[in-house]
Amino acid sequence: MSIETPFKISVSDDQLDLLRKKLDLATFPDELENAGWRYGVPLADVKRLVARWKDGYDWRAEEAKLNEELPQFTRDIDVTGHGSLNIHYVHKRSEVEGAIPLLFVHGWPGSFIEVRKILPLLVQVSADGRFPSFHVVAFSLPGYGFSEAPRKPGFVAEHYAEIGNKLMIALGYKEYVTQGGDWGSLITRKIAQIYGGKHSKAWHTNTASGVPPTLASQPLTYLKQMFRPFTEAEKAGFERSLWFEKEGRGYFMEQATQPQTLGYSLADSPVGLLAWIYEKLVTWTDSYPWKDDEVLTWISIYYFSRAGPAASTRIYYEVMHSPDGFGSFASTKNKPTIPMGVSIFPKELRVTPKSWVQATGNVVFDAEHTGGGHFAAHEKPELLVGDLRKMFGKKGPVYGIVPGKTGYVRSHKKGGAKL
Repeated sequence: MSIETPFKISVSDDQLDLLRKKLDLATFPDELENAGWRYGVPLADVKRLVARWKDGYDWRAEEAKLNEELPQFTRDIDVTGHGSLNIHYVHKRSEVEGAIPLLFVHGWPGSFIEVRKILPLLVQVSADGRFPSFHVVAFSLPGYGFSEAPRKPGFVAEHYAEIGNKLMIALGYKEYVTQGGDWGSLITRKIAQIYGGKHSKAWHTNTASGVPPTLASQPLTYLKQMFRPFTEAEKAGFERSLWFEKEGRGYFMEQATQPQTLGYSLADSPVGLLAWIYEKLVTWTDSYPWKDDEVLTWISIYYFSRAGPAASTRIYYEVMHSPDGFGSFASTKNKPTIPMGVSIFPKELRVTPKSWVQATGNVVFDAEHTGGGHFAAHEKPELLVGDLRKMFGKKGPVYGIVPGKTGYVRSHKKGGAKL
């Protein structure tokens, strides 16, 4: 059993000095008149953010806040065919002894920071038992944040799932539930497929999509759809999905085919990294009011990451070149049988009808929201946590799914025993 080591983010002065020098030497491209966002991130936005990054933004203060708010650790985990990787993670236990163990899994271009807003809500204790409490674990995917990166090709979704499952077991959580968006959705799906039943008891995602039904694959849904007009929300979802396919997938094709080529720019140019990710933060959210320092903290985690920002893009190549490919996100084949929960936000990148999503898993809970986008845990933390509370709460469809773990204050004993 590997040993847990407490971890504090501590970027060296040399790294900070090098960042400042690179920002001082930045060369900006020209820009067409009145281009707005049609061609990508506006020049004025990048210049403003770079100026703030150089003068005014205080990484040391942000670093201290992250260390104070998020209990962090590292642990060596053996991965089949890839040796041992040192994994960074956030782990905070509820004061409730019988709280529900929950594994939160982020995606790209996110990081462990996505658990920041939902963490205090998830571990919160309800004195009157109105909602459940959770023990929360959120690991940095290999190659992201402060986790070690894979050293050789072929690190696919199953390997990320293996790490998540082994981490939970190492922490004493032999039975747990999961939540994830973006790549976290695929990884928690894989966890449900491989470890569902014995260890993973239920899963929830805010990045759920489905494929159009056919007479052969889903005859009942197909026939119902022929006679039922799509709702306004479903039509808006189709429009959002079409926009993403036509205007928003360029990054995906590059990262899924030539991530190393892109990696030179991301590793060498903090301005290039900033523009590459900032574009997604703005266009993938639902008019979220990003503050400049908020953006810069998000980007800085990538810039100061253990393996460098290029490592984070390789998951696209590996998954796309694996047997299941990208279709495994919404496949109706080999679908997990454990209970699945879904939260739908209108500005997600692909928004498909709930009837399509239901064919991809054992959906027992779904919630459809009128606002929010791709980064649900960051944009709409109260809504996301509210859905989890409803799904796992006393009146929820999977109440008590983790045997002996109610997650309510009535199960709390002074000095609660370790799981």
